[in-house]
Amino acid sequence: MHDFEVTVLGCGSATPSLLRNPSAQLLNAAGHFFLIDCGEGTQIQLRKNNIKIQRISHVFISHLHGDHYLGLLGLLQTMHLLGRKTKLTLVCPPELKDIIDLQNKHSQTTIVYEIEYIFTNPKQAEKVWEDDKIEVSTFPLRHRINTTGFLFKEKPHLKNIDKEKFKEFKISVSEINKLRLGLDALDERGNTVANAAITLPTHPQRSYAYCSDTNYYENVIEHVKEVDLLYHEATFLNDEGERAKKTFHSTAEQAATIASKAHAKQLLLGHFSARYGSTDGFITEAQPIFANTLVAQEGTTYKII
Repeated sequence: MHDFEVTVLGCGSATPSLLRNPSAQLLNAAGHFFLIDCGEGTQIQLRKNNIKIQRISHVFISHLHGDHYLGLLGLLQTMHLLGRKTKLTLVCPPELKDIIDLQNKHSQTTIVYEIEYIFTNPKQAEKVWEDDKIEVSTFPLRHRINTTGFLFKEKPHLKNIDKEKFKEFKISVSEINKLRLGLDALDERGNTVANAAITLPTHPQRSYAYCSDTNYYENVIEHVKEVDLLYHEATFLNDEGERAKKTFHSTAEQAATIASKAHAKQLLLGHFSARYGSTDGFITEAQPIFANTLVAQEGTTYKII
């Protein structure tokens, strides 16, 4: 079974600080390396965490505030300078293409690899990418500018066949593909044998949701319901609740409330304001509402099981 894990590269908000870098995460999902947001310094964070830049196949940008994308232009040019040949898929607001094209025009840079753009729609939820192992959907967040969240979800795993039962029921080898897809099979006499009688239980589908900048927004709940790991911004504590509301951000308590109402399995808080030197208060505020809460730590990898 493939890994499904997220490495936090940056968990700070607004401006870089000595404690935290701006938003960026690397999701290793079903053999794909997905970069989610790309604040300043992301290239350095990738190198510090021994993540090969050229292995990144997709970049997902939630919105166009600088702390979520200003590291992207440098990353694209580094990939170019390193001689990248494989296509890079960029899932982003449509305006980002204009920014990238203008930068390349005035620096007289011609990217040597293909960039495929998939534009997000901040007004509705939609599936933006899939293959045979995983699908990625977007959903609207509520921030000062258009912002989307991302849901990464495994597709159902192929079933494993119980070899002893396979022999016992005298199933034809030609029926194997049907069994792995979850269908019933025929024995050598043409009788139907239930799939469950010949196959072993599969590992549950794993999922990860990324909610970058947003204020408390209950519409999110339906999109992240029962997700295995929910990353939700928690820029402020309750002592700055009015500021959170004014700037369209969330508090730790509000993020925990979303996780609780969505019946998420685990909550990961991030996007902390630089005014907080310690993140202890975020745990103190969130855990009474949602016990299985963690605070993001840069350089830490969180496995989704």
